Amino acid sequence: MFNHKFSSFFTATALLATVAFSQSAMAHAHLKSQFPAANASVDAAPQALTLTFSEDIEPAFSGLEISGADNKALPVAKAQRNGAKKNQLIVPLEKPLTSGKYQVNWHVLSVDGHKTKGNYTFSVK
Repeated sequence: MFNHKFSSFFTATALLATVAFSQSAMAHAHLKSQFPAANASVDAAPQALTLTFSEDIEPAFSGLEISGADNKALPVAKAQRNGAKKNQLIVPLEKPLTSGKYQVNWHVLSVDGHKTKGNYTFSVK
């Protein structure tokens, strides 16, 4: 009888931990899409980078850095959230991009307080 109660308690505890962990993992703002797209080669240099996430984000604690082949950061304007889509971060570029490959390193804080970060590359023809 003791083993059955212990087994039931252990099973219930494991199930509860699994549910709690999966809800926590789902709350992070994951990058869903970006413009220019990851690994894309675009004809015209973008005027801004637009990143769309799975959750709403806090623009004051979110942003990105873009660098060219020389690994030097390029100037960007203040990151802003799309007024209609609170899960979309828009970062205007201060100078036009020239032909070459670019790396974007981003970081965001979702409205529920979770931080995520990542990177991707794209090229301008």
